[in-house]
Amino acid sequence: MPAQYTIGTLAKVAGVSVETIRYYQGRSLVEEPARPLGGTRRYTEAHARRLRFIKEAQKMGFTLDEVAELLMLDDGRHCREAERIGLRKLTMVRERIAQLSRIEHALAKLVEECHCNTGRVRCPLITSLEVS
Repeated sequence: MPAQYTIGTLAKVAGVSVETIRYYQGRSLVEEPARPLGGTRRYTEAHARRLRFIKEAQKMGFTLDEVAELLMLDDGRHCREAERIGLRKLTMVRERIAQLSRIEHALAKLVEECHCNTGRVRCPLITSLEVS
């Protein structure tokens, strides 16, 4: 017989909170099983896998809307569409890395100017952040 979990046990198995599961159910990312008459809803390993998928996708930077797109493609026949979503995310990540690199260089320069600033001149870092 396949494993069955209460929502609390499912949360522990999947490494999320009960509130997260309920939120994902509200977003239609995770199906809520029927409640048997007078009983408790039972979740399966498929629910746990789906929750872990969502968590891993978020770690890769996918938004919940993008995760929903990927979940709709999870039948093995839509790899090209999933590739398109992945490529779009990869492009965004690369753009963000380039942006962060520019910020890093600018900050490094300003910090160095602050370090070298020994006179009564205003701090270069603070001056550069003021809106003109």
